[in-house]
Amino acid sequence: MNIYPEHKIVNEKYEIEEFNGDTSLICNTLSYNILQKHNKSDSDIDLKISFDSLTSHDITSVNIIQTAKAIGLKKFEIPYVFTNCHNSLCTVGGTINEDDHAFVYSAAKKYGGIYVPANLAVIHSYNRDMMTKIGAMILGSDSHTRYGALGTMGIGEGGGELVKQLIGGTYNIKLPQTVAIILKGKPKNFVGPHDVSLALIKEVFDSNIVKNRVLEFMGDGISNLSIDFRNSIDTMTTEMASLSTIWETDNKVKDFYKSFDRECDFKELKLKNRALYSAVIEINLGEIEPMIALPFHPKNAYTIKEVKANPAKIFSKIDKNIEKFYPNSIYKLSDKIYRGDVYVDQALIVGCAGGTCENIYNARQILKNKNIGNAKFNMSVYPQSVPSYLSLSKNGIIDDLVRAGVLIKPSFCGPCFGAGDTPASGEFSVRNATRNFPYREGSIPSENQASFVALMDAKSIAATALNKGRLTGADELEEYQFRQIKFEYDKSIYKNRVTDCFKRASQNENLILGPNIKSWSNFCSLKSNLLLKVCSIIFDEVTTTDELIPSGETASYRSNPFKLAEYTLSKKDPFYVKRALEVKNLAKKNTDILKNILSNYNLDKDDLSIGSTIFAKRPGDGSAREQAASSQKILGGWANIAIDYATKRYRTNLINWGLLPFRVDAEDFKEFSIGDYILVEDILKSLVAQKTKIVAKNLTNDKEFYLYLDKLSRDETNIIISGGLINYYKNKKL
Repeated sequence: MNIYPEHKIVNEKYEIEEFNGDTSLICNTLSYNILQKHNKSDSDIDLKISFDSLTSHDITSVNIIQTAKAIGLKKFEIPYVFTNCHNSLCTVGGTINEDDHAFVYSAAKKYGGIYVPANLAVIHSYNRDMMTKIGAMILGSDSHTRYGALGTMGIGEGGGELVKQLIGGTYNIKLPQTVAIILKGKPKNFVGPHDVSLALIKEVFDSNIVKNRVLEFMGDGISNLSIDFRNSIDTMTTEMASLSTIWETDNKVKDFYKSFDRECDFKELKLKNRALYSAVIEINLGEIEPMIALPFHPKNAYTIKEVKANPAKIFSKIDKNIEKFYPNSIYKLSDKIYRGDVYVDQALIVGCAGGTCENIYNARQILKNKNIGNAKFNMSVYPQSVPSYLSLSKNGIIDDLVRAGVLIKPSFCGPCFGAGDTPASGEFSVRNATRNFPYREGSIPSENQASFVALMDAKSIAATALNKGRLTGADELEEYQFRQIKFEYDKSIYKNRVTDCFKRASQNENLILGPNIKSWSNFCSLKSNLLLKVCSIIFDEVTTTDELIPSGETASYRSNPFKLAEYTLSKKDPFYVKRALEVKNLAKKNTDILKNILSNYNLDKDDLSIGSTIFAKRPGDGSAREQAASSQKILGGWANIAIDYATKRYRTNLINWGLLPFRVDAEDFKEFSIGDYILVEDILKSLVAQKTKIVAKNLTNDKEFYLYLDKLSRDETNIIISGGLINYYKNKKL
């Protein structure tokens, strides 16, 4: 893999040239032209994007509808797909999940949405099958909104950005930089898409070379990859912190569209002229080996050969981090080493990246006429959609897997975020899911549970299953034929079950409100001065949204923002909620502390916003879930303070919920403690003046320091001043 981190020119033959200063060549990238086609502003730099369609799943859709409704939503003006693939199991909170589904179904009828019933398809499978078009753009409230392999730019953001689209607003962003990914050669027979993805994530994540950028896949190597292979890689680009993707297209893409009777949505996308890229990455597909990403991040990748050669040394690195995520845990990953071999307890093929027809077919090729044994080790397969399941069944693939001892389960995203197939404490699971963050396997650290997840390709997962759980790379097996076969899809499955009400909104339809579904409370606007109290400090190099607001068992409460807020930082800092609520009530109680602050700094209580703040080095990696921000707001938060933000989408979520996304110098970060009071005088004036460097004071040690605020758009500034997007758009009276 060759990485060129500086600006380079790529020509039509995929040769890399030195940058000659001609910045106009950026106009020749595929992504530039798609973005400009959707740009509603007069500037080709400050973009205002209007999307072709929107999509949400049942963890995010209720809040989005409630937010848009609070602003004054009448009907959906663009296609909006609601899938129900995350909260499909009613394991927490009784009827909550099905109540949410009933609410979304009624909203689809009332406002003109597209409702996909539970277990019919995972979110990105349905959108690939039915909503993609060459040159189109789709905005989703799920971080893995990626459809670039099908010629559609997908972007995953928090729900606030979808709300803006629903009420006639735009997605405002500076023209993103674009990175060329040149694929060469052909993968080895035993290598699959997760191997390529993990190798790339390992190389680029820490360098930030693709962070918030569009990845443009090109090169002769694309023709050697099936559509499923491309889609799987495309989905995993989210784990690199990229903004979006777009791929060159060919006849294989055309055949995919044809399989769903959508050939009219296809056209060729190909680099036709020399184009300028902010960086270039060359990947020789033939050099990729079977990979494994060990806990607790996809970037923690090794070749399987490396791990098997020295598991004790490599696993000891993981064991050092276990206490950080699972305090008082008695379990270690090194416990899974037995007589020099590594043994796993569970294997899963699942989700938008893993549960594709080809991945499942590849597993069958290894396991056909064999079995996974009748001991503790188990394996499950989740096809990504019912059309995929039926196609696999017609080809005999399902039968062969079942006979091998594999359980076939419905289309469901749960194992990707900790709400399905949770291993027992101390167990080790290998999955070709999207993430292996802490708690994504379903453990609850406060109850001293701990289990572990590694990411692998379906071929190596099946090889491991063939050996009854002994970690095995697909390259260790005798030669298997993994030919690309054509899968036929029955479009009538969607036609018969999906409720498509687009352009058929029924205003008289009543929303079905289950007892857990709550509307947003009122939020206060920002006052002249700001007093913050530090309620949590996180020293980890990266903090995921799963750590900010847990996934898994709390997912069912997402239609009740107040109930969900009780779980904020519960797995990282169990005392945060109590501290934050104390600050929220500070102004009401008129305590001696507050009186002294008002007196010492000559402040008027009526001109002072008081709230909590979280310090974290680099928060917001992973999911697009806006609740990581809105829950802080409900608890009285007014800001986050970080050295940097892991993703654009988390920073945007903070802004949309009226939280200031401050940054601070790394040296200053060390100076703070939980309980410190921070005073930011004239914050309102600073925002109006669009200052990016603001003086603040730590009242606890009486030291001044700088808070940095990367430039906000005028709309973003006004959203924060208003106390969040609901207030802002209500006042704007769209």
